[in-house]
Amino acid sequence: MKNFKQPGKMLGIIAAADTVSGAAVKVGVLFGIAAHDALSGAPLEIATEGVFELPKATGSAWTVGAAIYWNGTACTTATTAGNLLIGCATEATLSAATLGTVRLNGSVPAAVTA
Repeated sequence: MKNFKQPGKMLGIIAAADTVSGAAVKVGVLFGIAAHDALSGAPLEIATEGVFELPKATGSAWTVGAAIYWNGTACTTATTAGNLLIGCATEATLSAATLGTVRLNGSVPAAVTA
């Protein structure tokens, strides 16, 4: 395949803001986790696949396999307009929890929720 570029598990982008290692990064419908610190405008590698502990919006319990969305600041099961499907829960999590474990889906969804 002479047109193959890379597996896509890690992607290089330009940081839109100062970013710390492990932070969630959303660019359009692309979502990943920062692999290192980067200043705004600097190159940044993001992981688009893997299992990560991420900030969780309180108020709903997660079950294993539940669809997980990014609401701009935290992960949620809510299909509210503007939320981006990023993967699924890999562990059951209580509604009061502030962190949850998510397997990133590694693919760009067709669109954010309507």
